[in-house]
Amino acid sequence: MDIKHHYIEKGQGDVLILLHGNGENCDYFCHQMDAFSKDYHVIAIDTRGHGKTPRGEKPFTIRQFAEDLFCFMKEKEISKAHILGFSDGGNIAMIFAMEHPECMDRLILNGANLDTRGVKRSVQLPIEIGYRISKVFARKNEKAQAKAELLGLMVNDPNVSPSELAKIQAKTLVIAGTKDVILEKQTRLIADSIPNAICKIIEGDHFIANKNAKEFNAIVLHFLKE
Repeated sequence: MDIKHHYIEKGQGDVLILLHGNGENCDYFCHQMDAFSKDYHVIAIDTRGHGKTPRGEKPFTIRQFAEDLFCFMKEKEISKAHILGFSDGGNIAMIFAMEHPECMDRLILNGANLDTRGVKRSVQLPIEIGYRISKVFARKNEKAQAKAELLGLMVNDPNVSPSELAKIQAKTLVIAGTKDVILEKQTRLIADSIPNAICKIIEGDHFIANKNAKEFNAIVLHFLKE
């Protein structure tokens, strides 16, 4: 393992790992830590090259982040965990659940996508343009290189086919906002492709955990406890 993850933790009980989105850090879950830690040992992690976790030398990809999570769990001697991932964190959780089913309790995918076609074009197009521009300057400029890597996660990843989702054995909740940047048909396709997954669409945009925390938290806790 070439990096040490920064993380925050709170509570006791079964482990619940929270994975933030692109360009964010574990502080994204400020409205979840107290609510979830009453019943669970909550660990919110900064992924590779985000927040206070170093970039390291390994590839900057969703699949590498999933492998990083596996190493983190081994290091902390966590044999199984519930995992909640938001946006790119959801994509990491999705890959992790396919690659390491033995490490999974329950899975919550919030605003995840299979590929670029799952994102509203009005949102995806500027990302793709920004990625191309950043790549041009990346060789000569460290900031451009870092930006290209971040945007690259949303252009080149996760590239999962719906049929691959059949590998997921964990009981799964797929949740998104009514005005999400992820197309509703993509959210429902993910839920339909995971055996026995539950799909919930609640009021709000991509950031429902932050902006509609009361309803989001209630649905997640009900799912974890049922």
